[in-house]
Amino acid sequence: MKVKEAAKKVVSKLGDIFKRFELSEIALSPTEFNITISYQNYDKEAAWLMYVELLTRVTTQKLEEGTGDEKTALDSIYSLFASTRQVLREKGRKAINFTKISVIILNKVIRPFTAKWHKESLGGAFEKLDKCNEFRNELENLRISLLKYSRILAEMAGVEDMSFML
Repeated sequence: MKVKEAAKKVVSKLGDIFKRFELSEIALSPTEFNITISYQNYDKEAAWLMYVELLTRVTTQKLEEGTGDEKTALDSIYSLFASTRQVLREKGRKAINFTKISVIILNKVIRPFTAKWHKESLGGAFEKLDKCNEFRNELENLRISLLKYSRILAEMAGVEDMSFML
């Protein structure tokens, strides 16, 4: 009985999520569920463009100790705003599912990180070892979140997710 109740809760939550993002063809029942998510071609195109941006940056590549540069990494993360805005200008009106997800990621995941570290960097944070270590720890947490985002984008784009190779 407890398994069926847990399944009902999961099915209910999944249904809510898919309804909220206006994804189509959701068939849910407490004992069995089949979910077919279909995206418009514009969603697929936009997701592919953003997937490439994420997969080829420090956003998904671990910045190993003793390598790289904190300011350059911060600039790379920050440039995602321009990249995303460009994709939104090109595809956004017709790529509604992509738009909803990307705006949330920018404003709720990336912006708090860049806002904090932009101010810190202006104050000379990257000249201090303890601040560099703090930055790298927070960058690693952001990277893990953005790997999840990249997996969503791969699914939306209809491509094999290569983030597992990173």
